[in-house]
Amino acid sequence: MTTSQDNAFGILIAALGGEGGGVLADWLVQCARNQGLPVQATSVPGVAQRTGATSYYIELLRAPLADGTRPVFGLTPVAGRVDVVVASELLEAARMIERGFVTHRTTLLASTHRVYTTLEKMHMADGRQDAKRLVGAAQALAQRAVLFDMEAVTVKAGTVISAVMFGALAGAGVLPWPREVCEDVIRASGKGVQASLAGFSAAHDEAQQPTAVIPEVAGDARQVLSEARLPAHVQQAWAARLQGWPPAVQTLAAHGALRCRDYQNDAYATAFFDHVQALVDASTPSASDALEEGVRQLALWMCFEDVIRVADLKTRRNRYARVASEAQAKKGDIVRVTEHFKPGIDEVAAVLPRALGEGLMKLARRRGWLGKAHVGMHIRSTSLWGYLLLRSLARLRPLRPRSLRYAQEHETLAVWLAAMRQVLPQSPPLALALAGLPQVLKGYGETQARGRLNYARLWAQHVAPSLTSELDASTAANALREALKATLADPEGKLNSGQRPDAGGTQTMFWADRPRRGKPLTPAA
Repeated sequence: MTTSQDNAFGILIAALGGEGGGVLADWLVQCARNQGLPVQATSVPGVAQRTGATSYYIELLRAPLADGTRPVFGLTPVAGRVDVVVASELLEAARMIERGFVTHRTTLLASTHRVYTTLEKMHMADGRQDAKRLVGAAQALAQRAVLFDMEAVTVKAGTVISAVMFGALAGAGVLPWPREVCEDVIRASGKGVQASLAGFSAAHDEAQQPTAVIPEVAGDARQVLSEARLPAHVQQAWAARLQGWPPAVQTLAAHGALRCRDYQNDAYATAFFDHVQALVDASTPSASDALEEGVRQLALWMCFEDVIRVADLKTRRNRYARVASEAQAKKGDIVRVTEHFKPGIDEVAAVLPRALGEGLMKLARRRGWLGKAHVGMHIRSTSLWGYLLLRSLARLRPLRPRSLRYAQEHETLAVWLAAMRQVLPQSPPLALALAGLPQVLKGYGETQARGRLNYARLWAQHVAPSLTSELDASTAANALREALKATLADPEGKLNSGQRPDAGGTQTMFWADRPRRGKPLTPAA
């Protein structure tokens, strides 16, 4: 005899805000009703957008009860008792796994694309969750895992991800009704029918034969250079520089050189190759991890962010195309982009010639302007005036090597490179920790100033003693690694409370009587 407990079937939907999870739940309920199946749907709202998600739980019977009795359904999902979990994003799938809803009885359908959390974005280094670990957990714990990039299918079909999730459910064969029932419900919904059906159909086919879950990064250094479409003489010269280096370093150096060329010019990329060659010459086979991390951080450091770089990136054609794609703008739609800036004295000084920049900073410290003199600006980069203003800033790139910020960065970079050459052959663990030190140098303005304080503190407390043999290399490596970890978890710079310089000196302060009507304000005795 089949009981209602044996006949029950639970579907859990995990979707982010605005993705149509409620619409998907309504579609599933309507399908069940059209098939004459008892069904119940509940939802648990989360916080807004990526900081949380709304979970929808649908419980139904695979077949009506023979005696016509009305079943009693659960209001919320129970760990270990969910048959199907469908998640609109990879970390949402991991959240369902963590809560015990994905087990040996569960079919998991999830998108492999990522929408990064606030905490991931706030991290001062790379705070992203490891996608391969998330996929591995899904494949290990679920009875069956159907994983593919639902976001890509959504964009291609011009629909919303709820229709794609619906198609994945139908294509995976987990619903107790045929595909046609789902399509009829979509047609009856009356809004965006053609796009929803296109997304449904594409996801239905994809769920039956999912493509590669996490694509690997393509190719070696030669492929990287050939895909960049460099001038022939530049490509030949770069290929010659890469010869003889370890394969992993070749690939990193190829990417780094392209980044430096895009950031400044060919000569700057050549200078990057010179620095890499010096690190390779100093390295040993046992220090390969430190060498690779050093090359990666070198490329990032040499392409530090300043106002010139930000203006350049914000006015590129591919950036506008990406914004329009993310806004799901259709052909003929008008997309307006407004940039928010709040430049201060330090950001202005950073792009001035060194002598002028240093003079302005001295004046600002003397007058107490640092941290106070900011101008809020809202510039519409899609307007003619806003675009020309930002492009004018980007055109200052040839003057960057004479700027104050450039001089400061490269002086510090030269000292770091010398330290790396010293410790690479002596202590690979210390070299690896030291290679990660530039991670604390981020952005521009207040963020950059806070990063420089972090860097100076870590250098004085951990790096300098190790270079002069005051600390054992192994001890210094462990201490620097832990200190760096703590610093990267401190975005507000609280660890620098004892390191902050006096920004504006002492200022005279006086008390005054409350002004009376008709009488001037005078200092109190």
